[in-house]
This record gives sequence, C-alpha cells and structure tokens, in this order.
Amino acid sequence: MTAPTGTEARTGHGGAGTKARPAVGDASDASDASDASVVRRSLTDPDVFAELFHRYADDIHRYVARRLGAEAADDLMAETFVVAFQQRRRYDLDRPEARPWLYGIATNLVGGHRRAEARRLRAMSRAAAPDGRGAEGEPLADRVAARVSAEGTRGALAGALAALPARYRDVLLVVAWGDLDYAEAAEALGVPVGTVRSRLHRARKRVRAALGGADPTRTEDEEAEHG
Repeated sequence: MTAPTGTEARTGHGGAGTKARPAVGDASDASDASDASVVRRSLTDPDVFAELFHRYADDIHRYVARRLGAEAADDLMAETFVVAFQQRRRYDLDRPEARPWLYGIATNLVGGHRRAEARRLRAMSRAAAPDGRGAEGEPLADRVAARVSAEGTRGALAGALAALPARYRDVLLVVAWGDLDYAEAAEALGVPVGTVRSRLHRARKRVRAALGGADPTRTEDEEAEHG
C-alpha cells in the first residue's frame, strides 16, 4: 500500500466526501468484506489495505479537524493510516470493525499536539462570535454546532473543553465527535468500559457547570436514552 499524503489523502482519490468502495488488489469483493477480513488479506496482499482508507478516511479527517483544525488534519489523517498499516499484524482479527482501532490511533496522534489543541480551543473561546463561528470561521462540530450556536454557548464550550484534563477530553470527543459507543471508545482508548463511563461522566459534569447546565456534546442516541 502506498501511503496517502496531503490532499490525496483527504479526498480519498475520488473527491472530498467520497463513499465509494472500489475493489482493491486482486480481490473483487473487497468492498463487501468485513474490516477484519480486509486486514487479514492485507497481510499477504498489502494493496488490499487501501480499502480501509476508502471506508474511513473522511471520518478520521473530520474528527482530527474538529480537534486541531483542517490544516493539521490532512497530515494526521494520512499518518493514522500509515501507522495502522504498519501495525496491521497486531490487529485483533476477532474484531470485525476497524473503526475504533483507527480512532484510537488518531487520538494518540492528536495527543502529540495537546498544547496546540488547548491553544486552539482557548482562541475559539475568546473569539467566538454571536453567530456561533470561531477564530478560524469553521464549525466546531457538524452535528452539535447548531445547538451550540442557538444557545449562545459555543465560546463557553470551547473554553470548557480546553480546561478538561486530556484523558477526559479524549473520551468526551471520541464519543461526541467520533460517534463511538462506550464499548468502542474503550477499545479505541485501551481502557475498560467502566473507565470510559467514569471519565465521560466527569467531563460532562464540568462542561455542564461551565455552560450553566447545557450539554451540547450529548449524542442523539444518549438524548433518546435519557428521554
């Protein structure tokens, strides 16, 4: 597999947001195979691993962009798949979906930019405008930005996220922005599910305190679960 870089990595060779899953290597049914099957076959046919890139590159790019900005996301998204490719022999083939694994790698890479992330969040907090757009003029998150803007709390949310300990912020954002459930978040971060629940509870308690009781990071599934 040739490592994707820059714009080529971000666009997935077919334009931004492409969801196509073309066959790769000599495997005509690669686009229908489970992630674990793709990883297993890539051990003998490295080109097959490109299928995982086509499946998840856009999601990983969006997640990293929300945390570090679009410019950093290009490089870190590409690096996520390079690291995954290099570590594919260590992948647990009993896990059919590679998504949590990839988010875990991406989160670890974000961890190397903690100061940059905190600076960016603080800048967004200071520069947040009434229309809900920050210093860089980009949405904080596709799904929650409207609620944040409507409540006039986007700047406060950025400030609250910046103040969180890194381990709390990772759990909160991999759930809220990565759309992982608790079990997937535990797999991604390499911690027990109980630790995910505990850190998420503490993170959201601090966010609610900063926002006067509001919690725009709660997912739609969680809102439905809690009525």
